[in-house]
Amino acid sequence: MLEQREIVLVPVPFTDLTVVKSRPVLILSSSEYNTNHQDIIVAAITSRMGQNAFGRIISSKDLDTGTLPRPSMVRADKIYTLDQRIVVKRFGKLCRVAFQDVLVALDSALGKSVNSH
Repeated sequence: MLEQREIVLVPVPFTDLTVVKSRPVLILSSSEYNTNHQDIIVAAITSRMGQNAFGRIISSKDLDTGTLPRPSMVRADKIYTLDQRIVVKRFGKLCRVAFQDVLVALDSALGKSVNSH
């Protein structure tokens, strides 16, 4: 079973659907949700470190388990629902503090005040 905070590799098609590349994503959906549903809710991860108000930079030091090949940015403004069966590989699991930072960025992207929790 896939767990919340895991970083996994999935095939992602380009917008024009002509090419598919494998890309890392962060699982946002709860472990309970993942157990009871075929899909997972994920945020895109990129190694492009440009300015992004909704991005959070992570590296291997932010993982409880596993490693990342290079520092990367979790894009809280790029959310997808994917079938769990397409997961190709597991990289590791993001620590709780870094995951909370991603959730704050997601709240911001949704226009939700951090103080409204």
